[in-house]
Amino acid sequence: MTSSSPAPLPHLPPEAKPVARWRWWIHLILIGGYVLPRIALTFQLPRDQPALSHSAAGLLAVSVIELAIFALVFTLACLISRPSGEQLLLPWRPGWWVVPLGLGYSIVIRIAAGMAIFLVVLVLIGTHVLPASSAQEFLTTRRPAVEKLVDLTALRTDPAYFWLTLTLVSFVVAGVREEMWRAGTLAGLRALWPRAFGSLGGQIAAVTLIAVIFGAGHLQLGLLGALMAGLLGLFLGVIMVLHRSIWPAVIAHGFIDATTFALVPFALQKLGHLH
Repeated sequence: MTSSSPAPLPHLPPEAKPVARWRWWIHLILIGGYVLPRIALTFQLPRDQPALSHSAAGLLAVSVIELAIFALVFTLACLISRPSGEQLLLPWRPGWWVVPLGLGYSIVIRIAAGMAIFLVVLVLIGTHVLPASSAQEFLTTRRPAVEKLVDLTALRTDPAYFWLTLTLVSFVVAGVREEMWRAGTLAGLRALWPRAFGSLGGQIAAVTLIAVIFGAGHLQLGLLGALMAGLLGLFLGVIMVLHRSIWPAVIAHGFIDATTFALVPFALQKLGHLH
C-alpha cells in the first residue's frame, strides 16, 4: 500500500506550496501581536488628548502614520510567510453585492447592539440595580468614550475633520486596516493549527479568540466600549469567514464607525453633555 497525503480541509484556503511552520510563527507574532504594544500605548496619552488628534491636519498625519506602521508590519510578515490572497481572504466577494451586503450588515449589527443594550438596561432596572429614573444618565455616562479617539467638538465644527473621520478613518484606518489584521491573524492560526481552525466552526472559534484581543485593544473606550468592540469584532470576523472575503466586513465596519462618529457628538449636545 502506498501512503497518501491527507485531503485538504474544505474550508481551508489552498496554499501554492508548503511553507515552513517557523515562517507562520513569525507571521502570527508580527500580525497577531501588532495590537499588544498599542494597547499599552493608548493608556499613555493625556486624558484630554484624543488618539487621532484635535485638528484635521493632525488627524491626517496620525492616520498616515498608523497606516504606514501597519503596512510595514503586515508586509514584513507576508514576505516571511508568503500567504496567498485566498489565505488572507483578499478576493473581492461576492462581486457587486459587497457594498449592499456591507451596508445591510452594518444596519443589522447596529440593531442587534441596540437591542442588547436595551435588554441589559431592562435587566438592571428589573433587578433594582439601576433605578428607572437613572436609565438615561446610565446610558450617557457608560457609553463608549468616543472622545478618547476623536475630538467631538471638531467633529461638529470643522468640516474637514468631520469628513476625514467619516471616510479615511472609518473606512481605511478602521475598516481596511483592522479587517486585514483580523484576516492575517486568522491565516496564521489556520496555517499553524489547520485541524483546529481549518473547518468553518474552527474558523469561527478563531475569530472569537481574535475578537477578545480586538476588544482589549479598545479598553481606552471604557469597559462597555471594549465589550462592544469585541462583539463587533466577532460579528465582522464571522462575516469574513462566511464570505471568504474581508470586503463585506470592511464596508460594514466603515459604515458602523462613520455613523457613530457622525451621530454621537450631536446626540451628546442634545442631551446637554457637550457644549
